[in-house]
Amino acid sequence: MIEIDGGERSGSGTIVRDCIGFSVLKRQGLHLKNIRTKRDKPGLRTQHLRAIQACGDICSGSFTGGQVGSKEIAFAPGNGIRGGEFRWDIGTAGSTIMLAMTILPVSLFAEEFSKYVITGGLFQDFAPSAFHLQKVLLPILKRMGAELGVTIQRPGYVPQGGGIIEITVQPVQESLKGIDMQVQGNVVRVEGVALASLLKERKVAERMAVKCSEALKGRGYSSKVKVLNDAKENPVYRNASIQAGAALAIWAKTEHHCLIGSDMAGARGRSAEFIGKATAKNLLEDLDSGATVDRHLADQLIPFAALAEGSSTFAVPRMTAHVDTRLWLAREILGAETEVKNNVVKIKGIGYRK
Repeated sequence: MIEIDGGERSGSGTIVRDCIGFSVLKRQGLHLKNIRTKRDKPGLRTQHLRAIQACGDICSGSFTGGQVGSKEIAFAPGNGIRGGEFRWDIGTAGSTIMLAMTILPVSLFAEEFSKYVITGGLFQDFAPSAFHLQKVLLPILKRMGAELGVTIQRPGYVPQGGGIIEITVQPVQESLKGIDMQVQGNVVRVEGVALASLLKERKVAERMAVKCSEALKGRGYSSKVKVLNDAKENPVYRNASIQAGAALAIWAKTEHHCLIGSDMAGARGRSAEFIGKATAKNLLEDLDSGATVDRHLADQLIPFAALAEGSSTFAVPRMTAHVDTRLWLAREILGAETEVKNNVVKIKGIGYRK
């Protein structure tokens, strides 16, 4: 079995998610202990448990120790990765995107086309947003040979959740390809979306967009931020949110096809103006660093690069515990070769094939 101490490195849920996916791909059992011991609420939370269950569903696997609060699990993957349609409800405002990030590396090697419908939170702190997945990560993965689609059916926010996201995955024919992003280059354009649900009278979406654009313009970047209000006026979403909420996401595209994103969700006591300024500030910081990926994409790309054929190179804004942890797991479980020098990450993938 793969033996991993979940208290190592970041000690976060990232270890749970990557380990489960890698276990499925290697068709090798996993024993994971000391789960999330460095967190305020250690052990599995509902969203982690659902991610484990989802991986089990698509590979006909099984596990023991699967309760909220569990600090140790044993996972036994099945003998294949099924395609088809699956539905999962986190049951809380836990991140649907985190669950999606767990199954995507696995589903790319499924036996056939897959569609996943996931219910829960789409926009919250400490998790990538649905917009970042849609506008930043998936276009980069497409360059690596992945055919993925994501549709927001209903926005979902903290504390009620209830958001719905649909993801489609066409299996890769052979393997993913490495990606080379060593030079950022000049910014060609900055785009974004400001979403507000049940807050039209307060003009929250408009206020976020204006402050964000003003902050970017002050640094010489023009931007086009689309304003989206309630679903009834917006054909993008099939259903209205069950609660009020807001989210802002922006992304910069450079002449060398880099995508640098930034996003922030609304929260109690967090003004629309603050969200607009802070989201722009984070984007500018990552651009100023010379990075070719943003602070979130920096670690999100690692599992895919580790599975790819050939080498991947990209510059991160700064080294983080998540980057360090995912590189460690890519080496420890998959056997990928990794190197970090002056914030440039190099990964020699294993050329995984189904």
